Amino acid sequence: PPCVPYDPATPEDLEETARLVEKTGQQILTTVADTRDLAALRAAVDAGVAELGRLDIIVANAGVAAPQIWNEITPTDFRDVLDINVTGTWNSVMAGAQHIIDGGRGGSVILISSAAGVKLQPFMIHYTASKHAVTGMARAFAAELGKHDIRVNSVHPGPVNSAMGSGTMIESIARTMESNPQLAHMMTPFLTTWMAEPEDIADTVSWLAGDESKLITASAISVDQGSTHY
Repeated sequence: PPCVPYDPATPEDLEETARLVEKTGQQILTTVADTRDLAALRAAVDAGVAELGRLDIIVANAGVAAPQIWNEITPTDFRDVLDINVTGTWNSVMAGAQHIIDGGRGGSVILISSAAGVKLQPFMIHYTASKHAVTGMARAFAAELGKHDIRVNSVHPGPVNSAMGSGTMIESIARTMESNPQLAHMMTPFLTTWMAEPEDIADTVSWLAGDESKLITASAISVDQGSTHY
């Protein structure tokens, strides 16, 4: 969407992911689809189950952020962020949950929210609203899918060293902060590490996907160095 100031993922990034998976000796089926398109996601998941045989885990990770002062957000900006972050996340679960149920083994669904889904992210009203919605969505899905032994949790990263910091993202954040400097320290961490690496978030997701967390559901797991409690 035009309001997103950083560089998007590329087909080359997806190809690199496939290479990394195949390097471990595992199989992967990749598809390019718009997360807002439920039919496209269902087709991708159906193809994956047909080729690989089963589905046990869903990770809904697609999302966008846009630093904007409250009165600069247009109806189109608001709709774009909500459509990707909320509808896209719902679509991801809807595309795959029945396959997990049909497998009869239970499973794990992990929705990627944000520290903004626990506290807030200043100058991102649409993003904050969307990530709070994902937090509630995880709990609501957990309640209904629990009878199938499907666990549903949300993960809430703080700042992460990723491509979301590319493009003009840093400059956009700095510009919005200048409009109200007293909000600049709302996400101060307790730990000395201010920024997580993508692998730190992946470790939490892997834990939620595995049996070590078999009794954890409807939980919001923060990986934010304590910043949502500042």
